[in-house]
Order: sequence, then structure tokens, then C-alpha cells
Amino acid sequence: MQLLMAQPRTAVIEEASAPLRFQPMGPDVFGHNQPQELLAAIDEDGEPLVDLVDQHVVSIQAFRAETLLQLFRLAAKFESNPDRYCRHNTPLSGKILINAFYEPSTRTRLSFDSAWHRLGGDSINITDRSTTGIAKGESLEDVAHMFNNYGDCVVLRDSNPDAVFAMTSTLRIPIINAGNGIDEHPTQAMADLYTMFKWRPTLAMPEVPEADRIRIGIVGLPSRMRTVRSLLRILAKFPKAVEEVVVIHASGMEAGGNVFDAGQLEELESAGLSVRCSTDLQGEIPDLDVVYINAIAWVGDTYEVHGNEFRLTRDMPFKPEAIVLHPLARGPELSTCLDETPHNWYFSQARGAVFLRMALLTCMVNRAERVMDVI
Repeated sequence: MQLLMAQPRTAVIEEASAPLRFQPMGPDVFGHNQPQELLAAIDEDGEPLVDLVDQHVVSIQAFRAETLLQLFRLAAKFESNPDRYCRHNTPLSGKILINAFYEPSTRTRLSFDSAWHRLGGDSINITDRSTTGIAKGESLEDVAHMFNNYGDCVVLRDSNPDAVFAMTSTLRIPIINAGNGIDEHPTQAMADLYTMFKWRPTLAMPEVPEADRIRIGIVGLPSRMRTVRSLLRILAKFPKAVEEVVVIHASGMEAGGNVFDAGQLEELESAGLSVRCSTDLQGEIPDLDVVYINAIAWVGDTYEVHGNEFRLTRDMPFKPEAIVLHPLARGPELSTCLDETPHNWYFSQARGAVFLRMALLTCMVNRAERVMDVI
């Protein structure tokens, strides 16, 4: 019997020996990564940032518009000149962040970790509840007692909406809600609005020119998507920047009456937002300045995909200057064919979240005076 000898894969070897190069600048160049115009649009004022010292970040509701504007300005300062603060200043040196993520995460967990390390701090990461005392019945209140001894700030993600509130009862260091089930994701909303303000800095002005006010389409369910819930709440802080919010949802939901939670729409309208609903994504696109899409909707302590009929592609009738945002991770609802178009601001949105969180963390641990000219 003749043995067949494996033949050398010459072509593969030759291909592997050639340099494999990459392009240093990716699709996120369509977003502004040096937001000088936003810096110029907001006068620096350190007073509103004092609000954040010794304060937990659980909901976007607790924030003043003035505080958010100053956070955006500080984030723009970091993003415009990161070397100044990452290499030569390191305001979080000697501080420790506790990242406790009891629900899967890529961007949020890594961006908080990146933000903290860029500013000179160290971090502790917990990504599996089963490896902690919680698996043996330890209460979240007792876990928080221990966190007081180990770090200077906590970032928590948990599918239980009440988990972050349980921890605040015994924490003596600040905690940031990085997503509590169906409820809220406040720092994602900050990153979303920061991106819009970078795109159109006049939105940050006290009196927004009428021609610059935005019509934003939000594809998703305010009642079951924490990113959408928090985005609507932060938009309500700046009603003069918004011409109209169009909530685009799957057909057949009107009868169920569960697009909004009880009182949710009334809360937005009382803040001055004009909100209407639609099921016609294709028909709404030509009039939208910003298209925000998400597909992950919560059901109990798990989630499902909402709006299978919705899919954004490059051949849709977008305004030439319109931008597309997505909290990521994406699914079929956001085609990769949009990545190489100027409508793609979702990668810039993810990049900017790092600098937004750098600004927030610096203020929460009372180190803002090291990076601001006026405070």
C-alpha cells in the first residue's frame, strides 16, 4: 500500500511570509476625531462639574443641561489633544476602578477600562458573577461594602434593574450604571448626544438657529430598550436643539400600547419635545437629519430582536449630510455597506464614548481641577 505524503502548501507559506499591512485610519474618520468646533461653541465653566463629585450616576434624569455641556466640552478637550492628558498629566494616577460586569459587554466595559487607564489609573475587572461571593448568596449590599475598601469608583452592569440601587445603599464611593436591564444606560446617552454635538456644534448653543435644529428618527422601542429610553431623556434636556423626534417601531404594536411605558411619552412632551410614532422607515428617511437604530429589546431578564423588517443600507434616500448612529453591537439592521459612507458616525460614536467617559470619571473622583483651565 502506497502512502500519500502531504504536499507542502507553498502558496500559503509564501502568502504568510509577505507583510500583512493595515490602513491606520478606518471608517471612523467620517466622524470628527478632533472636535475643535465643539470646544469653541461651549465656554468653559467648571462650576457645573462640581455636581458630579460624590454623586452616583444611575439615571440621566439627575443631570443638568449645563453639567452635560461642560462634560462634552471636557470630552472634546481630551479627544482633541489626548497626548496632553494621557502622557503628560495622568489625573487618575493612584486611583482604582472596579469594573463589575455581570452581563455581556464589549464596548462599554472596554471603553471604561480604556478611559481609566489612559488617564493613569488602574482597574479591577469582574466579568463572571459565578466567580464572586454572589454565587454563594452574598448580597449586593455586602459586595458594595467590600468595594468601598478596594477601589475609588465602581462601574456596574447587571440585567437586574434594581441591582445598582441596592449597591448605592451601602457604597461610599461613586457608582456608574453601565446598563441595568431594561431601565437605563446613561453614559451611552451621553456618548450619543456628544456625537451629535460634534457633528453639529450649533446644537450646543443657548439659542439654536431654527435651520440647525434636528429631526431625529429613533428606530426602536422606548419601553423595552435602555439605550432608547436614556437617549430620549437626554434629548429632553435640550428641547431647543430638536425639531422633532420620530419613534419608528414595528407595525402591529399600536394596539398593544407598549411602545412607551405609562407616563413616558407625557414626560418627554412636558419637557418640550415634539414626539410622534411611525412604522414607515423608508418614508421617514428623506426628512431625517439623524437616524438612530437599535434592535435589542428586553423581555424579562433576557432580550430579543425587535423590528426584523428594518434594515439600513447605503441605497436608502438619506439626506446628503444625514448621520447614522447605533449603540452597537450591530446585527442585520445595520448593513456593513454603510461603513464606507459619510453617513457612518457609529464608529466615531464608539470612539467618542472613551473620551466622554474619561471626562465623567475625572470629575466623579474629584480630579477635574487637574485638566481644566477654569474651575
